[in-house]
Amino acid sequence: MPQRYYVTTPIYYVTDAPHIGHAYSTVTADALARWHRLLGEDVFFLTGTDEHGLKIMRAAEAKGVTPQALADDNAERYRSAWQLLEISNDDFIRTTDERHHTAVRTFLQAVYDHGDIELRTYEGLYCVACEAYYTEDEAPGGECPIHHRPLELLQEENYFFLLSRYEQRLLDWYEAHPEGVYPDSRRNEVLGFIKGGLQDISISRSSFDWGVTLPWDPKHVAWVWFDALPNYITAAGYGSDDERFRQWWPADTHLVGKDIIRFHAVYWPAMLMAAGLEPPRTVAAHGWLLVGGEKMSKTALNHIAPGDLVEEFGVDAVRHHFLRDVSFGPDGDFSYEGMVARYNSDLANNLGNLLSRVATVVDKKCGGIGPAPQDGSPLQAVAADSLAAATASWARPAPSEALESTWRLIREANAYLEANEPWKAEPGPDVDAVMGDALEALRIVALLASPAMPSACAEIWRRLGLSGRPDDEVLPAAAAWGGYPGGLPVEKGSPLFPRKKV
Repeated sequence: MPQRYYVTTPIYYVTDAPHIGHAYSTVTADALARWHRLLGEDVFFLTGTDEHGLKIMRAAEAKGVTPQALADDNAERYRSAWQLLEISNDDFIRTTDERHHTAVRTFLQAVYDHGDIELRTYEGLYCVACEAYYTEDEAPGGECPIHHRPLELLQEENYFFLLSRYEQRLLDWYEAHPEGVYPDSRRNEVLGFIKGGLQDISISRSSFDWGVTLPWDPKHVAWVWFDALPNYITAAGYGSDDERFRQWWPADTHLVGKDIIRFHAVYWPAMLMAAGLEPPRTVAAHGWLLVGGEKMSKTALNHIAPGDLVEEFGVDAVRHHFLRDVSFGPDGDFSYEGMVARYNSDLANNLGNLLSRVATVVDKKCGGIGPAPQDGSPLQAVAADSLAAATASWARPAPSEALESTWRLIREANAYLEANEPWKAEPGPDVDAVMGDALEALRIVALLASPAMPSACAEIWRRLGLSGRPDDEVLPAAAAWGGYPGGLPVEKGSPLFPRKKV
């Protein structure tokens, strides 16, 4: 049986259309899913939309539509954006799905039956945008530390999850599972939050009805996070398909933004423990994709739609930029000028130039038929190192480092051609040896870069005369040196990545 890998994105609020911050998270998760498929693993990749709560209800009221109509409209916009970006998700979950309502009620009842939910009256400062309460210490001046808006003072009778009971269990869990939060900076943040003392959290609302009703008290609906987080177990079959759930849970990687690390790495594992379930294996938290130094928001008017970039640069270039230009963990700053520079450097000058010059020389010096590579080529060790480094980087995950390892092979292949200048030599065994090595390097690059740029790598594969697609292959065997058989027609074609002007 192949190994399995279950990766998730956050589910996105349907208050508005997707922007490139959402795209960054989703492309990263997609690349991880594609990499693990390339390893021959059985992969389940989940994304979706978060459609309940006060924030959605107010957004719908502002537009003069029902919450369901707003959710239906914007959920479709997310689906369309992900199709445009060639996202290969296996499921798209919506929290308004009936299957999800059933799973949430089952989950809530399990936590309630365990004795970890109590009815209390609560008064506190609440951010509707975060759907979270804040203490005065966490929000000095009564302003949300994330959205920089005044917090609202809410008072109502709510059910509380007794999170305080799980402080030591969480610390013990993370001591036994240091890989539970990645990177280390986020792990330290999570441990610091837990050690600071956990407070019980309100997990229901009775002042509005847009949500999942509690199974033991239908006057209350579940707090949006107690509704949203279980999406990961709903899709895995919780409460509906025990065999499927045993296969897929726990999730291997919850990919999240740094602003929701507390919900995923503190509240969620405690909730799962209370329901008798295992926590996720890793919560991997990335930074924000900033525009002009600011987080994207409607109030800042700095939203950038993924479709606008795809129209300008093409889908593979957009995916490559997100994965290559932003290190996983810290914040990244997006700019049009930076994207053009990365496009011209990595894609036009390096990869595109390598493909073009190889195809041209093969056409002129080898009759258009690609020679086989030589055993013991100077590029052979570079290719092996690139595979090993890329494998280690995708496993962390560190996509930008994985692609840097792949581009090292591209740069070395270009340098190899420059040193040997086959375009100046007469046709014969020496030229064939050099061109066979360069073709093999391109074949391996198409394999290693395919999680980032699936269509472009499939086109490289086709131009080399190879059948199928690189993402049909299985690593590490497929990247062993000598896989290019030779004797195949090599197509010149138009430039894969024409240079861009700023």
